[in-house]
Amino acid sequence: MRPDQIERQLDRILLQVTKPGRYVGGEYNSIVKDWDATDFKVALAFPDIYDLGMSNLGIMILYEQINQQPDMLAERVFSPWVDLEDLMRRHQIPLYSLETKHRIRDFDLIGVSLPYEQLYTNVLNLLDLAEMPVRSADRDASYPLVIAGGHACYNPEPMADFIDAFVIGEGEEIIVEVARVLQSLRGHSREEQLRAVARIQGMYVPRFYDVTYHADGTVATVQPTIPEAPARVLKRIVPVLPKPFTRFLVPNIDTVHNRAPVEIMRGCTRGCRFCHAGMITRPVRERVVPEVLQAIGEIIANTGFEEISLLSLSSSDYVYVHELVDAIHEQYHDSGLSLSLPSLRIESASTELLDKLGDTRRSGFTFAPEAATEKMRALINKYVPDEQVLETARAVYSRGWRTIKFYFMIGHPEETVADVQAIIDLCKAVLAEGRKILGSKANVNVGVSTFIPKPHTPFQWVPQDTRDMVLEKQRMLMDQLRGHGLHLRWNHVDATEFEGFLSRGDRRLGRVIHRAWELGAKFDAWDSEHRHDLWLQAFAEAGLSPWFYTHRERDLDEVFPWDHIDAAVHKKFLKEDYLMSLKGETRVDCRDRCFACGILPKFKEQRSQTEAMAWECPPVKPVSDRKRAPNVVLVG
Repeated sequence: MRPDQIERQLDRILLQVTKPGRYVGGEYNSIVKDWDATDFKVALAFPDIYDLGMSNLGIMILYEQINQQPDMLAERVFSPWVDLEDLMRRHQIPLYSLETKHRIRDFDLIGVSLPYEQLYTNVLNLLDLAEMPVRSADRDASYPLVIAGGHACYNPEPMADFIDAFVIGEGEEIIVEVARVLQSLRGHSREEQLRAVARIQGMYVPRFYDVTYHADGTVATVQPTIPEAPARVLKRIVPVLPKPFTRFLVPNIDTVHNRAPVEIMRGCTRGCRFCHAGMITRPVRERVVPEVLQAIGEIIANTGFEEISLLSLSSSDYVYVHELVDAIHEQYHDSGLSLSLPSLRIESASTELLDKLGDTRRSGFTFAPEAATEKMRALINKYVPDEQVLETARAVYSRGWRTIKFYFMIGHPEETVADVQAIIDLCKAVLAEGRKILGSKANVNVGVSTFIPKPHTPFQWVPQDTRDMVLEKQRMLMDQLRGHGLHLRWNHVDATEFEGFLSRGDRRLGRVIHRAWELGAKFDAWDSEHRHDLWLQAFAEAGLSPWFYTHRERDLDEVFPWDHIDAAVHKKFLKEDYLMSLKGETRVDCRDRCFACGILPKFKEQRSQTEAMAWECPPVKPVSDRKRAPNVVLVG
């Protein structure tokens, strides 16, 4: 179907769906190149609805990187909501790009963003809507090559049957490299194309690896089958963060985040043992203040956004956070610009910083202690004394904020009922502090998720809480965290179990994912759409058990399905850290001491020999002793 035919069909049906603005394109700052005059074409796919995908910074960065190439174009595609999908199937309308309405299968390359595992069935649905076989083995060179990247790809095995190649690591540079290789091999067989892609550092091509299993179902070996495929695929690291993206597309409708993000820091040095992102995004790289200020100015000029989010895993650990907030306040205090500084840590959110944020931050303060007892915070390596939590709460309330938002987890290793009760007691104690200052206006919002052991973390060995254990703890919270000023949100136990078995799954889960999709599973990240019964049916038909992936304790020497994916942090380091957790031992911030996790030597392997920078292992001087910002700060 030609683009003009697709447009005519859309004219007939879009008024029958909710939010037709999701599907029309034409946003301010979108890039529309001459299709016929452009040699290589990339479709960037976010396998969920427009409202979520348009807030994804990664998609926007890749969009700019590709469109900067004079002989390439990038266009966007999102999953249609169920109402439009029904109409598309009824009227035989193929999935199309927003910019030019070309069929997705007419592109040369499809780049799929996989930030979380709940999107897996949507990927199959997206490929099917694009009139393409969902299995990689069934797609020859007449179809676009399908690659995927994002945090969920650090365990690519559950999706190995469906994705041609995975980007392991950061995508800003590698996306253009892959496109250039495919451009040079147009007309060659899919086998030849994938062999060339496998030679790119950071690319994993699953068809070139054989997996064997022990009799008990655990992985025995993962072996490459061709010389081009490395035994371990080392993640790709961008040595210096590229210039911040500032030409954000202005959405046609409200999206989940109506603000523009500026990434001020990538990576984290805290070493929280449950945190997948903190392990896989090492080393820390920080932007200098002038670069951030310039980006904010360009965003305002290019888009008109009135809220800027300073993005990082731990914003208050950004070395120059006070200098940056001062500079933003000085430049924009009369402009109405709102500054969002997410991911504040209780122990580093000084009262001085709270005062500086006072004129720009609209909503309540959010902190994530994750556990409510000092014992549990030591176990997860996020130690904060109880009194410091209360002291910070008093500081927040005394400066006029009415709401403190806390994020906790239940289901941590070694957790007891007393540790869950401590969440209730701590939240009530914080509310009591707020009422001393603000009276009945004080609020505590509590979000409680369930811990899911993730690959490449020190807790990858531990069993996940069973369904009964989770429900018992949630009932405690629901019974006692109620009343004026207390507001509780929690994760559905089905969603927790679902994410758990996909997170640590092996290649055999491909047939479970495929069967669940055939049965009707999609939009699994949405509580209203997730059908857990379909997944259990798919497991039963595949002869596999969810329990094997979720609630089974792993032997310390077990080979994991993702061990051939090198996140540049030694498994030996992760094992040592796990054993430390069982003793209640903590590690200090690795800005203050290097624990030889492995990231810096592997980073140096990738670094260009011509870079004029001195890369040194920590310890790094305390913030107060550091000179004005260098070009970049690298901390393992």
